[in-house]
Amino acid sequence: MVPGDDLKSTVAAVFEKMGVPPEDAQLGADVLVLADLRGVDSHGVSNMLRSYVNGYTSGQINPNPQMRVVRETPSTASLDSDRGLGIITTPKAMDMAIRKAAEVGIGMVTLGNARHLGMASYHAMKALEHDMIGVCMTSCPPSVVPTFGAEPRLGTNPIAIAVPSRNEPPFVFDAATSTVAGNKVGIARRLGVKLEPGWLADSEGTPIMEEADAPDNYTLLTLGSTRELGSHKGYGLSCMVDILAGVLTGFGYGAVPGRPNFGHYVAAYNVAGFDDPDHFKDQMDEWLRMMKTTRPAPGEERVLVAGQPEAEMEEIRRVEGIPLHEEVVDWFHDTCGELGIDCPF
Repeated sequence: MVPGDDLKSTVAAVFEKMGVPPEDAQLGADVLVLADLRGVDSHGVSNMLRSYVNGYTSGQINPNPQMRVVRETPSTASLDSDRGLGIITTPKAMDMAIRKAAEVGIGMVTLGNARHLGMASYHAMKALEHDMIGVCMTSCPPSVVPTFGAEPRLGTNPIAIAVPSRNEPPFVFDAATSTVAGNKVGIARRLGVKLEPGWLADSEGTPIMEEADAPDNYTLLTLGSTRELGSHKGYGLSCMVDILAGVLTGFGYGAVPGRPNFGHYVAAYNVAGFDDPDHFKDQMDEWLRMMKTTRPAPGEERVLVAGQPEAEMEEIRRVEGIPLHEEVVDWFHDTCGELGIDCPF
């Protein structure tokens, strides 16, 4: 177990060695470590940091991007991310959306020419402290076949929504529109466990509906896996993300121009534009408790709401630390040694 503060300081030091300014390095480290603290290991340090290091060293990611506003209105903006890493540029875009929402009730910002943004809910949750509802979407390079398709045309294209409450943990929904986030295939491969039925398609696009080993190269299915189980719904949601977070940026979408390009969309809705924030948060508490006190089905322990497992895991890991696989620790030791960084774990 590694303390979150130790992991964050080490990650920030790695980013600085990549040429990232110190303040941005701290921001990027915070995004990654919060994912680990909340149990979203697929988008935390273990899975993503080495990919980002490779992106910096190859020149695919710009360590010091000069973001610029392409178009702007009182409630909207379109930004050129200048190949900046999304875990650093997207929080800044959300800050802009929040400022706009404070002035006119809603703020929506798109980012083109962008790179991976990590855990989408990090950016959506930035709105919570302002009594706002936050939304984040990202149009990703293709790894998912459309319903009835034999070729990847869509990314995992996640959607995150964060809603403030008073005493209950906030509602935080964050999910890929594919059956599973691609990074979870990598985790399964690292741990040597089988993949669940309905996660992957074969080379012809046919859903694999039995357990399978995690391959090096894979194609994912949209949420629902098959038409009979509702894959057309996941397909439609994924298309919506591709349009709002990709086409709308003016810089392309997941499949065009393709990796390493990403497009991002963030929005903030000011609750005060619709209801008294205190009244809204009290009602959200009531709604959340209603859901959580639903009588569980036979064999089930309890009913959960989005964000609850992550909030519970964060409480535990802030005390006990973050578990890192032995292979990840070895990578840290090797990388820190090469970069001249002290590794405290």
